[in-house]
Amino acid sequence: MSQIPAHQHAIQIVGVDEIVVNDSKPVDEVGPHQLLLQVEACGICFSDTKLLHAFDSHPRKAEVVEGIAPDALAEIPSYKPGTLPAVPGHEPVGRIVAVGDQVTHYKVGDRVLVQADWKHLRTPTSNGALGYNFEGALQEYVVIDERCAVSPSGEEFLIHVTDGPSAAAVGLIEPWATVEGSYAWAERNHVKDDGHLLVVSEGETPGLEALTAEHVPAEVLTIGAADLDTLEGRTFDDIVYYGADADVIEQLAALLGTRSVFCIVLDGATIGRKVSLDIGRVHYDFIRFVGTTGSDPAEGYAWIPANGDLRAGDKVAIIGAAGPMGLMHTMRAVTSGVEGITVTGTDLSDERLRHLAETVDPVAAERGVEVSYVNTGETQLQPGFTHISCMVPVPALVSQAVDLAAEDAIFNAFAGIPAGTLGEFDLQGIIERRIFLLGTSGSDVSDMRTVLRKIEEGIIDTHISLDAVTGMAGFQDAIDSVMNRTSGGKIMVYPMLHDLPLTRLVDMDEKLPHVAAKLKDGIWTKEAEEALLAGA
Repeated sequence: MSQIPAHQHAIQIVGVDEIVVNDSKPVDEVGPHQLLLQVEACGICFSDTKLLHAFDSHPRKAEVVEGIAPDALAEIPSYKPGTLPAVPGHEPVGRIVAVGDQVTHYKVGDRVLVQADWKHLRTPTSNGALGYNFEGALQEYVVIDERCAVSPSGEEFLIHVTDGPSAAAVGLIEPWATVEGSYAWAERNHVKDDGHLLVVSEGETPGLEALTAEHVPAEVLTIGAADLDTLEGRTFDDIVYYGADADVIEQLAALLGTRSVFCIVLDGATIGRKVSLDIGRVHYDFIRFVGTTGSDPAEGYAWIPANGDLRAGDKVAIIGAAGPMGLMHTMRAVTSGVEGITVTGTDLSDERLRHLAETVDPVAAERGVEVSYVNTGETQLQPGFTHISCMVPVPALVSQAVDLAAEDAIFNAFAGIPAGTLGEFDLQGIIERRIFLLGTSGSDVSDMRTVLRKIEEGIIDTHISLDAVTGMAGFQDAIDSVMNRTSGGKIMVYPMLHDLPLTRLVDMDEKLPHVAAKLKDGIWTKEAEEALLAGA
């Protein structure tokens, strides 16, 4: 193993929309509880652009306030909250090249995939994460503390992987895992046990006693709509509203806590207009809106599915299917093994749709899945889809896509619209047709292990997501491509390649013919990666 240098190349965000390529950043020393990861490769994510635009106001750039002792935090050189320079990069694979004498779960030589979302470390409104308040992997070496990488319950956030797959294939697991996680997230179809339930009614509350009999909240607060102003600053795990006043619904939505459920009991009444809903919080805070046209709130909870996965016979629409994440959703659908589904992928570009079809159609044909493609700039989709995933982070378009849903449909608001972003939604139609509107953010270790298993079993090839590679010199062009949505897929950064510019696979013949010779039908391979890195 090569000697660890004193300095390295690193990408640093030093302020709002301020990036520097630091060619002499010190390589931090390893403390007793720490390990040093030599980064093989790291993907660029659209979430990196959110950190770039927000910097110290990003909820994951904040101080860690619980989950680890303050004196332990002070020992971690890569802990950089607030206005301290941030090294982004939360989709890495690397090799452990040094460990402290108190590290117990890892050893020198281990190859690991990083689950960057350290949920046991809490900030005031989010959690600790590699690439945010802890330095990420867009540098050659990064120190990781085992007290961050292993939770108190023993869950390991550095996942051991073999030398078999390429660095790119492993580095692409994290975005594929966020897709997997959006289908696997376990939903709650009852009031939260030991939670806080707000009931708003101007009279009787039919069904409430039965609703709280088996699953018992710690608090049940029942008030009239006129008294809502007294609840300023409070949040609730469940809200049950007996009524149909759109103004009241909007006021109540602001009282939803993280992972909460809002059940609207219409009892034959009609919501008189579209309702302004925070679609960003559906995605990032996992809030859910359900209801019933009848008088029993249990009917609203009853149509919450166990999760957002595909069901036999689903008529699937993937809005924005030709983008990097849309491709992953499309491939997951055609390789799901769920019987009788049909898949429609949409985009506004015929060229992007052709590229999508070239990648998806051979797999779909092999598995007997019917797939079609629609340029929605030219052809309007017709309603009737029973499962919709939306990649477009525009509230008005999400609202229009919801209107395409059939009865009992699942709608995955996958695009990361910032919390606090409101959209006008036909909540009456959502309740009448029992459209379950979900959103998820990030992935769990279990999701990453699922994707790793699918790679090892040959079910998916994450390489199909890769559009371009770059070294440190091409990072600005790469992040600009992500921000401007001009990339045809994911971009992989190889930090040890200091001078490599952004190079798309479609241009590889011209720019790096010795690497292009190792591609397979234009798709990245382990052999192409080895050729790229041969001169590093």
